[in-house]
Amino acid sequence: MNPLQQHLPKLCPKRIFFFTPILVFSLYYTVTTIRTITISSQDPHYPPQLQVPSISHYSSLPKTSEDRSPSPPPPPSSSSSSSSSYFPACPKNFTNYLPCHDPSTARQYSIERHYRRERHCPDLAQEKSRCLVQKPSGYKTPFPWPETRSYAWFKNVPCKKLAEFKKSQNWVRLERDRFIFPGGGTSFPGGVKDYVDVILSVLPLASGSIRTVQDIGCGVASFGAFLLNYNILTMSIAPRDIHEAQVQFALERGLPAMLGVLSTYKLPYPSSSFDMVHCSRCLVNWTAYDGLYLMEVDRVLRPDGYWVLSGPPVTSKVKSKNQKRDSKELQNQMEQLNDVFRRLCWVKIAESYPVVIWRKPSNHLQCRQRLHALKFPGFCSSNDHDAAWYKEMKPCITPIPDVNDTHKTVLRNWPARLNQVPQRIKTGSIQGTTMASFKVDTNLWQRRVLYYDTKLKFLSNGKYRNVMDMNAGLGGFAAALNKYPMWVMNVVPFDLKPNTLGVVYDRGLIGTYMNWCEAFSTYPRTYDLIHANGVFSLYVDKCDIIDILLEMQKILKPEGAVIIHDRFDVLIKVKAITDQMRWNGTIYTDQNSGFDHGTILIVDNSVK
Repeated sequence: MNPLQQHLPKLCPKRIFFFTPILVFSLYYTVTTIRTITISSQDPHYPPQLQVPSISHYSSLPKTSEDRSPSPPPPPSSSSSSSSSYFPACPKNFTNYLPCHDPSTARQYSIERHYRRERHCPDLAQEKSRCLVQKPSGYKTPFPWPETRSYAWFKNVPCKKLAEFKKSQNWVRLERDRFIFPGGGTSFPGGVKDYVDVILSVLPLASGSIRTVQDIGCGVASFGAFLLNYNILTMSIAPRDIHEAQVQFALERGLPAMLGVLSTYKLPYPSSSFDMVHCSRCLVNWTAYDGLYLMEVDRVLRPDGYWVLSGPPVTSKVKSKNQKRDSKELQNQMEQLNDVFRRLCWVKIAESYPVVIWRKPSNHLQCRQRLHALKFPGFCSSNDHDAAWYKEMKPCITPIPDVNDTHKTVLRNWPARLNQVPQRIKTGSIQGTTMASFKVDTNLWQRRVLYYDTKLKFLSNGKYRNVMDMNAGLGGFAAALNKYPMWVMNVVPFDLKPNTLGVVYDRGLIGTYMNWCEAFSTYPRTYDLIHANGVFSLYVDKCDIIDILLEMQKILKPEGAVIIHDRFDVLIKVKAITDQMRWNGTIYTDQNSGFDHGTILIVDNSVK
């Protein structure tokens, strides 16, 4: 196969490209001219290797004995892009380009522990795509919220495969020019309401005590969509697999979701983040590797948090009662599963078909002696259990602070916890942040959002639903947006000190770690509003800010908006690049803002 064919991203739906010599030369010339992707040669005789992202401080996994191919030369500096007035459009097959989840390059990685499905980003030294990802032909302005929860235009996500493959389970239906989401799923083909009612009979979903939920193997996020009825915010994750558009569908519906997989690395969230973790037939072998994946669930689950599991093997008694061999195998798996739960000190609190619910202990005081007697798994020895960016999962239990039930700190119910000073700040674990500075930060962002609202008049009418804060800090921006019908993906750079993502989750918000020198784990055109506070000052000496801006262009919806808050000299450089991207941006300074907002670049692409 021609090397160019191997590295061209695939469209959804799949398309077959026939390459004549003239067309190959033309495409090669185009790709070379606009500096899309530099292709390094691979020795076909070498087997796929277990490789890690080629950044020195990501070396959490050992390299194989085989040397890696030499890196291509570094990309040209940002000054070279100023020679042309505009960035060129990417080829049409870049419409759904995912640089760090590219199936055309995933095959070179090991299938062990599904490592192939992890993030595998292009080398920092490798020349990146320097073009503007285009919207699909016939793209329409998405439905406003809350209609978008139930409808999406087919032309916006032109993927029929999922609707055909899951037709009997009511995940999604295609009717004429639009998709309809009836609220079905593998475990709830007749609708998610009855399924959630089973959980509601056990757990206080409506009390506000359960606010943040993680749904592993989310499908099109029908579970998370229904939980919004109880003011529960769900981080839905799924890998890019044969159902390649499921996360894209979720985001098109206006629901929190990102590409993710339980494989080799920790999930990119701090410890003690979620009030509940859910899996409905998510095809994870929970007993594999001595229960390693359940230990990761235990890490991200809060003390007293709930683990909700449905599907095999917990449904083995009902589904396999007439299949003796299968039933026995599933029962053995269930016994192994219960053994892992005993080692984690979890307690089963309910079993009602089709779900079983366990609860994590509030502390390890009662079971520490038993854990020492079992010897495996032991407690994790790391001093930083929140570090989770390209950190390999370890077979150990994340310790809970030894505070008995009479002295433990209980999070307030939602929405009171939004502005409650988090315990991580009270205990001094967030260096440089005090209770007083937390309140100052909260008030500052309330004022700034009021100012943003004077410039973007559509914060309250459903135009902006999916919001990303690229440098979330303490989550003040998202907290100030709580009164609007939107949700925020709060991103904290993985190497930023102090690490504040735990504070974000303590406030009842959601987010992830990220290195903005890489591509985000989402599809193109999935965010309506992007907020970047100090991002370019933070990364100006780490990587080329052109690549960060082009990543923003890729994930921003065609009529979306961007707010960039930074130093004046940095914004002048940023504005020069955004002009080449055809963005409609205006710089506002302290003099014309009337508040202590600093210098702001506001882009509103709905105004042309």
